[in-house]
Amino acid sequence: MTNFGQTANAPLAARFRNLFKPRDVFLHDGKSLRRYTIGARVQMAAVGAAFILLAWSAFATFQALNTMDSDVAQMQRQVAKMEADVASMRTQTRNHAALLERRQEFLSRMLSGDANADELAALMPGQADEPQGAVAQAVAQPYAEIDDQQMLLAERARAATRQRYRETEQMVRRLGINPARFQRANAPGGVGGPFEDVPQADNADPRFRELFMTWRQLEQLERGVVAIPSARPIQQSVNFTSGYGVRSDPFRGRAAMHAGIDLAGPYGTPIYATADGIVGRAEWNSGGYGNLVEINHGEGIQTRYGHMSRIIARPGQRVRRGDLLGLMGSTGRSTGSHLHYEVRIDGRAVNPVPFMRSSEIVLALQRRTGPDAIPAVAIGGPSGGAR
Repeated sequence: MTNFGQTANAPLAARFRNLFKPRDVFLHDGKSLRRYTIGARVQMAAVGAAFILLAWSAFATFQALNTMDSDVAQMQRQVAKMEADVASMRTQTRNHAALLERRQEFLSRMLSGDANADELAALMPGQADEPQGAVAQAVAQPYAEIDDQQMLLAERARAATRQRYRETEQMVRRLGINPARFQRANAPGGVGGPFEDVPQADNADPRFRELFMTWRQLEQLERGVVAIPSARPIQQSVNFTSGYGVRSDPFRGRAAMHAGIDLAGPYGTPIYATADGIVGRAEWNSGGYGNLVEINHGEGIQTRYGHMSRIIARPGQRVRRGDLLGLMGSTGRSTGSHLHYEVRIDGRAVNPVPFMRSSEIVLALQRRTGPDAIPAVAIGGPSGGAR
């Protein structure tokens, strides 16, 4: 076995010895020739040193490549973060600009005088996101002046709306009507409470929400003003023959409640609607009114016109203040040509005289809202049974 192994390794040993056999190197300096012999050990030491140097170079190169890859990865992460920051600032800027436009649209629509609650609720601006970081704050700085101007305009609008509401409330109270009647929870578009909340406005800017609620209160009150009878039912000169309250009944001669007022005039005198509304009844009434027209003005307010010689209005007809309803006569329990005129609130008769005396106040309120700013009359309230 030993001989076989030695025989097998002999060529390798011979090759190794041949590879590192002593070598002669001759150098001639121009004068003499010198011979240098490089032994096998020196050659092997040089090759070993070269190998170590090569290995170290390869290791250093590998380490450098790893470090370079790490630096490149870090640079890529930094670039990605910068791109994300730029995208975030761009988004914040775009959102802020959109918010400013939404606020402007909200304020313009509200101040135009022809807005409705649903439109304004849909335009309710949200709260602005605070810019994050110094760069984002610097980008948002140009919008600061517009922000301040919009907030100032919103505050002025809210103050003006509150003042207008107080003035309108005082005028309505002079007529003996509680303004709360026009701010019920079941008013059109209501979602609960005495005043409607803003639908889908969880993130609404509190300042604009308060402005909307103040405007909504005024809008409801002014919408209710149109239901208040204000004009005179007869435009010609007539005689006031009987007032509201207890009187001596002309047929029985004993005390009886008179639910309206009597205005006497020539047979066929035109009779007009005293407020906008819907004709509820236009018919013969056997309870004493004779030919009767009854108008529902909304918010539980009604007017009645009795003893007509001719009825012109029709049930279900929408009428405006000043529209012709019929002609004066003496039908039903009547002693002569006159109009029996009533104002009823929630089915209960009230004295019509204060409404007629305060017609200028009510008309001033209604003119102030403008024909385009007053929504369609709400129809409701008890119809009441004729007596």
